[in-house]
Amino acid sequence: MLLTPLPLLLQPLLRPPKPSNCFKQSKLDLSAQRRQVLFFFLYYRLPHTSMRLWRDLISVMYIIVGLGNPGTQYSNTHHNAGFMAVEKLADPNKDWKSEHKALTMKVNIAGEECLLAKPQTYMNLSGEAVQALMTWYKVKTDHLLVFSDDVNLDVGRIRCRKDGSHGGQNGLRNIIEHVGDKFPRIRFGVGKCPPKFDLSNWVLAKFPPEDRPVFDEAIAKVPALVECYFKFGIEKCMERYNGK
Repeated sequence: MLLTPLPLLLQPLLRPPKPSNCFKQSKLDLSAQRRQVLFFFLYYRLPHTSMRLWRDLISVMYIIVGLGNPGTQYSNTHHNAGFMAVEKLADPNKDWKSEHKALTMKVNIAGEECLLAKPQTYMNLSGEAVQALMTWYKVKTDHLLVFSDDVNLDVGRIRCRKDGSHGGQNGLRNIIEHVGDKFPRIRFGVGKCPPKFDLSNWVLAKFPPEDRPVFDEAIAKVPALVECYFKFGIEKCMERYNGK
């Protein structure tokens, strides 16, 4: 089926009938001018206006990313501490949406429109999803907040940082490679790798029964921590939560 271009469809509207007298001529001239204005708006301005309205609907102020690996086989493992943290901010009445290589959910926290995100790229390629989301939602790095695990911290310890290096965490490493290191991040201690234990196996192992209650206590602080971040900034979070 062939579609007629919009200008051709509107041409009859722009061509006034022949007037029978001068009075009708003036009225028809005015009517033609109005049609021309309508044509200009419909053909030239409406697409741009619609795009602006669409951008307003999808816009968010912050992106909060929890790092982890997708799949039930990785749930409740050390490396999925970021997933567990960001899930504490989720609205139980909403569903996660798949977009830009991540599962996302829009929520309002302390008056700020936020996009929660769980990259589905596996840990080592997390930056691909983060960069795609930041590009689509036009969010800058200082409005990106990342949750991750940290094998250098005791279980349940929290460390907030304004920016800096990846500290050996491969998800953070990949994000830094894609968007730079000028974003705040919050790390949750999952315990140091035991002697003679392969690190890759340790981070993919589930929490021992004796560690899980301590870790859950730390994760329970996430809503209050993020509210503190929005109200007072990352420095206050560092003062209040680091080492706790």
